[in-house]
Amino acid sequence: MNAIEINDDNFNSIVLPSQASILIFFTAPWSGPCRMVGPVIKELAQASDGSYSVGIVNTDESPATAAQYGVRNVPTVVIFKHGEVTGKIVGVNPKSAYENAINAIRN
Repeated sequence: MNAIEINDDNFNSIVLPSQASILIFFTAPWSGPCRMVGPVIKELAQASDGSYSVGIVNTDESPATAAQYGVRNVPTVVIFKHGEVTGKIVGVNPKSAYENAINAIRN
């Protein structure tokens, strides 16, 4: 499964009503740390067994969504379960931190 492109226009219709668990990666193309974390997030999306989804938000193109969830630094990962925020990971972390977050939200 590939990561879903999320933006200001589709966030509320894709993420909030979803009964699926979703890991949202807030990123910016100019950010070196985001370029480090991005491949890990994409690996996690491709490894999905259907128990979770992965979305990517470009904060330069979707500043309202980033602001709504208090994203002040990139990379930031916000974890949603049943449309509710259940966790947040800020900065560069080892792959295991993201895997642990996914394991905590699996349906």
